[in-house]
Amino acid sequence: MLEIIKRGADEILVLSEFEEKIKTGKKLKIKAGFDPTAPDLHLGHTVLLNKLRQFQDLGHEVIFLIGDFTGMIGDPTGKNTTRPPLTEAEVQENAKTYQAQVFKILDKNKTQVVFNSSWLKALGADGMLKLSAQYTVARMLERDDFSKRFKANQPISIHEFLYPLMQGYDSVALEADVELGGTDQKFNLLMGRELQKSYGQDPQIILTMPLLEGLDGVNKMSKSLNNYIGINEPPEIMYAKLMSISDELMLRYIDLLSLKANEEIEQWKLRLKQGENPKNIKDEFTQEIIERFHNSDAYHMAKEDFTKRSSGLAPDEVKEFQISKQENLAIPQILKTINYVASTSEAIRLIKSGGIRIDGEKIDLQYQIEKSNFLIQVGKRKFAKIILS
Repeated sequence: MLEIIKRGADEILVLSEFEEKIKTGKKLKIKAGFDPTAPDLHLGHTVLLNKLRQFQDLGHEVIFLIGDFTGMIGDPTGKNTTRPPLTEAEVQENAKTYQAQVFKILDKNKTQVVFNSSWLKALGADGMLKLSAQYTVARMLERDDFSKRFKANQPISIHEFLYPLMQGYDSVALEADVELGGTDQKFNLLMGRELQKSYGQDPQIILTMPLLEGLDGVNKMSKSLNNYIGINEPPEIMYAKLMSISDELMLRYIDLLSLKANEEIEQWKLRLKQGENPKNIKDEFTQEIIERFHNSDAYHMAKEDFTKRSSGLAPDEVKEFQISKQENLAIPQILKTINYVASTSEAIRLIKSGGIRIDGEKIDLQYQIEKSNFLIQVGKRKFAKIILS
């Protein structure tokens, strides 16, 4: 069990305590909290969900906590400004979307879904005062993001101090044995341990998971950076994105995202060491991911589509655009009109570099449009059927 749980994990605190808990044979309460501040999940979010599923498969009790109450405060982790709070309606709507997506990974019949408003609302003023008395302002300012903002004379609202306290109290309310979180959540997770001690409970084990890099291999996966793979994206988009990652990043994705047995993972790594083309391993890993969020047929169709695009063949379904025929109409204008390039100057650069084909043939800047309909190709993977009328 321990080898499965340790795979991909950044840190387990305290490992010796965790080993003792395992030895008891007790069914452990495994908790992970998610604030419903964004409605769509990407593969970066699934790193924690995968680890929860592993605990689930090992027979432990998984608690998927939706922070509908803390979500209205907003997690200050990593933020250099106070976050605008979400409305209750926004939080509830996002929470519904989360629930619809997480069971693509977790076993719905073995997952306890809870909302922290059910105990945090009940705390009341007395309970909140008692909770606030458990921690000092000096200790709170030891937190890296609070410390940086304080030193930079950036505002820190009092309610932001309440966030880690409330997340910690979630562990008290649930009597959690283990809490999972990203490496950026370590302060909040440790708060749970401290509060459990204060409330006379055995302190939870903390298991932190790395933050998954996005497609650029540098920054944390994020929709705002457009380096993400959404779990609800079309399979052909998922396939193309996963096949585009570097060979080094592929190994990290495998460790953090694959649910295959350790033996199968090691076989992949052994095949790479023996000199097999990394593309083969990448394809098998991509198959696992697409089949998890879609199905086997979707994987095969996505692979076929990708192969056609990579070889310069048009996919079966190509977008059609009807464009008014004008005198002196040129290819750069058409590409700009259909939004396949950001500007006509970009189109001109692509033509000069041989990146534009008409009906399979490369064109140059002297190309004259003589057909009323034709297939235009931009790079290896963008195709459009143009109909001039």
